Amino acid sequence: MNTDVRHIKVSGLSVEVVRKDIKNLHLGVYPPNGRVRVAAPLSVSDDAVRLAVIGKLGWIRRQREKFEAQPRQSKREMVSGESHFFQGHRYRIRVVYQDGPATVVLRNMRTMEIKVRPGTSAEQRLKVIERWYRDQLKAIILGLLEKWQSLLGVKVAHWGIKKMKTKWGSCNVDASRIWLNLELAKKPVQCLEYVLVHEMVHLMERHHNDRFTALMDRYLPQWRMVRDELNRAPLGHEDWGAERFKS
Repeated sequence: MNTDVRHIKVSGLSVEVVRKDIKNLHLGVYPPNGRVRVAAPLSVSDDAVRLAVIGKLGWIRRQREKFEAQPRQSKREMVSGESHFFQGHRYRIRVVYQDGPATVVLRNMRTMEIKVRPGTSAEQRLKVIERWYRDQLKAIILGLLEKWQSLLGVKVAHWGIKKMKTKWGSCNVDASRIWLNLELAKKPVQCLEYVLVHEMVHLMERHHNDRFTALMDRYLPQWRMVRDELNRAPLGHEDWGAERFKS
């Protein structure tokens, strides 16, 4: 697909402009820092994009204010008593030093026990929990894929989990390949399901157009509510720079 990506300034805002082979212009504001992105038809000029953004400046400011008020975690030190999230629940971690393989165990709805060897660094402890997050996500995704491939009538040829700074998920339509953000392990399962279905619907409709919205409404009627829940959830600490998270 022919695309062109550039940045322009509009009333002091940096706006990412992505030109695609689409019919209509789409404007979005994305967490955590209110990045403004416009998807525009290939023939639309910069002046036309500026006019569209200017017409939405009030709405853009309101969305950015919401993201500024969104709670964020401080940098994780991976020590006992620290808060961590899994499937939308907050846990206090308990670090246990012992010989043997590193493991993560949920002792109840409040405690996440991390067993590591003595002398393990904070970075190594973080890798242990991230590996556990990845394993948990894989098990859940397998079940969701079986469910939604049948419902949507599409086949995902390849899928995977990785850290992504700018997206909750992505879909390569030509390869039928989907990637999901590791951060989704921390969110409620319905948020993971929403992102997965969003990317799978792209196998039916490549663009974020009226047909795409109609398909989401048909198969996951509550998707807007879940999307809003996902965007309200506490953000993990990262040096993300100026942008993160869209789907």
